[in-house]
Amino acid sequence: MSKIHLPKDGLAGLKENWSSDALSGFLVFLLALPLSLGIAGASDFPPIYGLITAMIGGVVVSLFAGSLLTIKGPAAGLIVIVAGAVAEFGGGETGWHLALGAIVVAGVIQVVFGILKLGRFGDFFPLSAVHGMLAAIGLIILSKQIHILLGFNPLTPEGKPMVEPIELIIELKNSFTNFFQHRDVVIVGLVSLLIVFGWPMIPIKAMKKIPAALVVLIVAIPLSKMMGMQNTDAYKPLLEFKEGLVDIIGVKVSFAGTSNVGTFIKYVIMFALVGSLEALLTVKAIDMMDPFKRKANKDKDLIAVGIGNIVAGILGGLPMISEVARSSANVSNGAKTRWANFFHGFFILLFLLLAVYFSNLIPKTALAAMLIGVGYKLAHPKEFRHMFKIGPDQLLVFVITIVATLATDLLIGIGAGILVKLILHTLRGVTIKDMFKLKYELKGTKINVNGAIVFSNFLSLQKIINGFSEKENVTIDLTNCHFVDHSSIESLHQLEHDFKAAGGYLNLIGMNEFVNLHGSKHNLAARKRKK
Repeated sequence: MSKIHLPKDGLAGLKENWSSDALSGFLVFLLALPLSLGIAGASDFPPIYGLITAMIGGVVVSLFAGSLLTIKGPAAGLIVIVAGAVAEFGGGETGWHLALGAIVVAGVIQVVFGILKLGRFGDFFPLSAVHGMLAAIGLIILSKQIHILLGFNPLTPEGKPMVEPIELIIELKNSFTNFFQHRDVVIVGLVSLLIVFGWPMIPIKAMKKIPAALVVLIVAIPLSKMMGMQNTDAYKPLLEFKEGLVDIIGVKVSFAGTSNVGTFIKYVIMFALVGSLEALLTVKAIDMMDPFKRKANKDKDLIAVGIGNIVAGILGGLPMISEVARSSANVSNGAKTRWANFFHGFFILLFLLLAVYFSNLIPKTALAAMLIGVGYKLAHPKEFRHMFKIGPDQLLVFVITIVATLATDLLIGIGAGILVKLILHTLRGVTIKDMFKLKYELKGTKINVNGAIVFSNFLSLQKIINGFSEKENVTIDLTNCHFVDHSSIESLHQLEHDFKAAGGYLNLIGMNEFVNLHGSKHNLAARKRKK
């Protein structure tokens, strides 16, 4: 690694890599433009504020983020929370303004998380429960966006938009039965959906460089025009903007929602906890994709995201995270430094200044098709298969997290997943004390672990390991350990990779004395000591 030229950071990095970063930033902008509009609309925010969030995430947050290649912006994974906040705070414009107050306070909490160096706590949550939460979010996105694709916006008996996932899923029967009511919307939506799923299958590499989301706009806008699609007082199938950037910039946040203490605290916690968790998971994933093997400063990145959420919330924007799809595209497009994220935000700023009225031509059904693609990826059947291959126990935690989330909310859902995981560990002979306190002996660079290593005590082991330089040879002796769970196995593999990339070595002794649970052959399955 010492022979590889690492890209410079700061202004020197801009001078050195501006061409590759500007190109990647432009390509990510083409992807982020329709997605940001769609995510905002699906969150019951004015769509243009999705662009405001992405612009802030690029132009502002990139300057002091702790991760060099991630793209900051509105995330599909937070749609459920944002839409729920708007609805519970009264819906419409009032609900939007009050939800902003919770976003700002959550941003402050994220800054505190970073200052207290709590970035490492992203590794606390069991992976099967985290994946279950993301899959549930995908199903909730699908349950809402399929209605919009078919030209419907289901209402409750009280006349308010439906937000409960179970109700939306049940209501799908009526939307499918009556979908010919808005034939033009359905045609544009189905064509858009075909592009979303078909474009990545095209075998021509040069064409794959063009984001499917951009192709959707290129096709859907003239198709909707040709079919005579237009907004009426009774039905609005197109986005509707009446203001430009100068008109919309200003303080939009209201803290009057604090009078409803329970609801306000609930959404502050969800924005701060789920947003931070998703952001940290993305940073971890992009670190693995970085061709230069650079490691992000997670605490610094949390502070940056928190500041971005404070600014976005004040100005009317959605909560932002390090977004995985745009970040992955950024790496694939050849980005070298944080300036790619800056350029992505800069191009969105130019759009807001020069071409925002173009957005009035975009059909809502086309944006719904893009979000259906996002939701399907989150809840893809392969996620269920992957969990089953690791072990039936992981599938159980995964499914219970999904069901609990759909029936209640994200916090209760992931809490249910964690509880099931702890119960399973108890049945396997892990004591309550061992679950939350790691038993170990440290002798030089050798760590002798006793008892069990599970997600709830892994942070202690990680802290010890992080105390060594990754260029050293560190040994973890598991001879006296009787159980290692799935989340800990995956984290240990990641640490082995980090040490190897840095020129060191993390050696696990005693693993050959373990067997995978339930006969699983997966290398990430939970393991117990042979009898």
